[in-house]
Amino acid sequence: MTLPTNAKKLIDLLEKNGFSAYAVGGFVRDAILGRPAGDVDITTSATPGQVEKVLSDSGIKFIETGIKHGTVTAVVEREPFEITTFRTDGDYLDSRHPETVQYVTDLKSDLARRDFTVNALAYNDSDGLVDEFGGVDDINAKLIRAVGEPDKRFKEDALRIMRALRFASVLGFEIEECTSKALFDNKELLKNIATERIYTELIKLLSGDYCEKILLDYRDIIAVIIPEMIPCFDFEQNSKWHLYDVYTHIVKSVSLTPKKDYMRLAMLFHDIGKPFTRTTDENGQDHFKGHPIVSEEKASEILERLHASNDVRHKVLTLIKYHDLYITEKPSNIKKWLRTLGEDLTFDYIDFKIADLKSHNLELSQPEIDTLLRIKKQTSDILASGEPYKVSDLKINGNDLIAIGFSGAEIAKELDILVNMVSGSPELNSKEKLLHIAEIDFKKSIH
Repeated sequence: MTLPTNAKKLIDLLEKNGFSAYAVGGFVRDAILGRPAGDVDITTSATPGQVEKVLSDSGIKFIETGIKHGTVTAVVEREPFEITTFRTDGDYLDSRHPETVQYVTDLKSDLARRDFTVNALAYNDSDGLVDEFGGVDDINAKLIRAVGEPDKRFKEDALRIMRALRFASVLGFEIEECTSKALFDNKELLKNIATERIYTELIKLLSGDYCEKILLDYRDIIAVIIPEMIPCFDFEQNSKWHLYDVYTHIVKSVSLTPKKDYMRLAMLFHDIGKPFTRTTDENGQDHFKGHPIVSEEKASEILERLHASNDVRHKVLTLIKYHDLYITEKPSNIKKWLRTLGEDLTFDYIDFKIADLKSHNLELSQPEIDTLLRIKKQTSDILASGEPYKVSDLKINGNDLIAIGFSGAEIAKELDILVNMVSGSPELNSKEKLLHIAEIDFKKSIH
């Protein structure tokens, strides 16, 4: 295992001053798995005060980011490293943070307080890999297993429930039987956790390659954090277009969606309005007219509760709002969508619809998927050609219209008329032709 240069520098520095120090947790796990390394967390026998003295004596800047729990953040060449003293935790009264911590001198006691065996691993160049709880065996077996008593681990910190699901989704690991049972037994404790932390873990879970299995197998836990999902469970869609119940369709769609947080969130919520809009025709076929509106409303409430950013909320709600509408192969229609959504979100919209259709009955939906793939290529071609599609592409502007006699809201209205006209007939986009059209329109408006 090769430690990053700056992490090795800090570990060596602490050891040189008579303390034990190791890289711990996620970095070690991912190094064993051959996954790209993230941040390196360091654990040490040095107390926070001793860590600060070692850093200060060596001219290394530090920040007291978590001094209450024994953590000092060292900054080496603008790269932050959390250095935490070996510790055991006191009682957890809020299902999240220990009321007290006690510093200890042995690494094993520190590893024993960690969440899962695959994260209770430590490494330095002097001692090599330290594995006190069978973490390597569980990595090889592809298992997420709690360190020690699972029920105790989740009662201590309920966010570990979401972390277990996230690791299983991202790594493709099974959750060990006793650990899995404890997840369900303690799921209601998630209500004690700050929604921002739930949201962070949810996003990571949704981005995993194996999120479909986790969302299906652990739907009762998802229901605790998003109770709006419950009506979708086992809600059948008696339609030739569908093969799955609403929730299963949603989950399969999420797994097929590009790994952008707002796209996967949008897909998670895109059909939650269906149970409230179902009608059944005389042939026994179900219809869900208006479900995007209900889904958008419910998604807005959920995203506000989870404290999603305004940018994410806008993108999620836009994709949900329009997901059941059509984009056609007509250049003028493609340009209309480009004006409505912007370039990036138009491509997201096309990909979103494709992912949604892939979890329909492919015998019926494949032709529409093929059309959307052609539309995606057309959209790229239109943008590459520089063809006009928005008001700023017009060869005239509002001042030109004012000179003709337009005023107030009439200006924006006329520009919209002109850009729609030019979108279908790019050859009209010259100042002379547009002024001529605008003059005719103005004369009509005053008669």
